[in-house]
Amino acid sequence: MEQTRKHFTHDALIATVRSSFLKSLNRIKISEKEPKTTFSDIDCIMGAMAMFTFKYSSLLQFDNDLKVSPALGNNLKNLFLLENCPSDTCMRERLDLIDYTVYRKAFAYIFATLQRAKLLNDFRFLEKYYLCSLDGTGIFSSKKVHCQNCCEKHHSDGSITYYHQMLMCALVHPDKKVVFPFAPEPIMKTDGAEKNDCERNAAKRWIADLRREHPHLNAVITADGLFANEPFIQILKDHDLHYILVCKEADHKYLTDWVLAADKYDKPSLDLVTTDGIKKHYVYMHNVPLNGSTADCFVNVIRYTEEQDGKVRNWMFVTDLPVNLGNIGDLVKGGRSRWKIENETFNTLKNQGYNFEHNYGHGKRHLHTGLAYLMSIVFFVDQCLQLVNKFFQLALDRTGSKKKLWNLMLAVLYFFELSNMESLYSLITHPPPLAAPMI
Repeated sequence: MEQTRKHFTHDALIATVRSSFLKSLNRIKISEKEPKTTFSDIDCIMGAMAMFTFKYSSLLQFDNDLKVSPALGNNLKNLFLLENCPSDTCMRERLDLIDYTVYRKAFAYIFATLQRAKLLNDFRFLEKYYLCSLDGTGIFSSKKVHCQNCCEKHHSDGSITYYHQMLMCALVHPDKKVVFPFAPEPIMKTDGAEKNDCERNAAKRWIADLRREHPHLNAVITADGLFANEPFIQILKDHDLHYILVCKEADHKYLTDWVLAADKYDKPSLDLVTTDGIKKHYVYMHNVPLNGSTADCFVNVIRYTEEQDGKVRNWMFVTDLPVNLGNIGDLVKGGRSRWKIENETFNTLKNQGYNFEHNYGHGKRHLHTGLAYLMSIVFFVDQCLQLVNKFFQLALDRTGSKKKLWNLMLAVLYFFELSNMESLYSLITHPPPLAAPMI
């Protein structure tokens, strides 16, 4: 069998992530008084990584299994470089004190590994860009459990709903299932804040962080209509970022009226019919004013219509990229690939075993956000494995689904002593023979 590149074995990726945590922990001093315990910060962090790697549905289940299976505890120490496996209570207490920024560098470390291996070359869009799909999602909601960073929704009956959201972005490609997440940005109240945070403010912070961590990435941001406004577009320009943004007619009346008024004139257009009978119609305009109040915000507009079996669907995008009949089809694909943040990212995290919306522990400060970060890092590692790791790919093919693979991985941990993660996948693809029946 073809060998996996050494930097993309599961063990190497775990070591890369652990190294980033240690460097960040050495730079950040935890101001709170630490609880008295024999467990170190790195053991608690890597213990949570282990829990998410094997898709445990709760911290309590993880803790109970460690008490039942000695093999599980030994394997986790070996595979995740732990001195001790922390209890659920200790893990919550320690992680609540650790600011989520400790985990940010792990994303940059994995990206750098992908770049050095030239694996991002296959994800280039229009030969020189990288598509980055941006959107927010809810990760917690409760009327009882809350922390000082929760946003609040006050209801007419006097009750309050407390919630956390996360702005996430992933490097995507229209023709690939694998996505690579960037470090997310929490949507939450900061210390002393009275007003709720919002998706747009989080996006401003996220863009600044993106440019600091990836100063040379030739990125095209694709997002929904919430971001198709002059202030956000100006922020993208200021950070040397391109964009393909959804533009909804109801939210952009001035631009829509301008475009419709020009329908009586000839505009560049393209009509195609696919082999399965889908009729595609493309049309574009250059230098269209986005709104009537800002004189210097001009965009290129793409309108796309798709008809199949009598059903017609319409899309409109605004972009700063040059548009012509040769690239308009690819630009529409790029604009529509914003759904990959929903389908390949949020849907996977929420419905394919990661339990992204489950409350593993809320804490008083950083616990909930920190656990969401760690789960996102595990998802990033899994995406790398899915793209490159031969052992993981064979195991996934054998089981047929990720949920079945997660279950089998956990079962193997219970009963076999493992030297590395690749041996775990080998036991799934080449299970030992059954014992002879008793007579």
